[in-house]
Amino acid sequence: MGRPYSQDLRERVVDAAGATSRRQAAKRFGVGAATAVRWMTALATTGTVAARPQGRARRSKLDPHEAFLRGLIADRDDITLEEMRVRLREEHALTVGLGTLWAFLDARGLTYKKRQPTRPSRIART
Repeated sequence: MGRPYSQDLRERVVDAAGATSRRQAAKRFGVGAATAVRWMTALATTGTVAARPQGRARRSKLDPHEAFLRGLIADRDDITLEEMRVRLREEHALTVGLGTLWAFLDARGLTYKKRQPTRPSRIART
């Protein structure tokens, strides 16, 4: 997928197209004529020539179940991912992978590293 043109280039083309024709401005800056026409139309309708976000929105099939997962963590903060998967499968008939579940929780800051309870070291930081 190509990258969007810079905002600076967009503004320079629009400024030049205001003084000359759109096609001449496009040729001068090395962009397509249709691109310059589209930018001028966008400027007239929306008042801006900013690039739209690239790609599609990232969605997870766990989004509708976020409150349920937060409730599981609130009830028992040391619940494992596998236990969450079992509860999702039993109560919501939803099958997810460990990686999917972890990525969903990590994106919301709901994960933490669990350690085995061990004696603190006297010579090294733990």
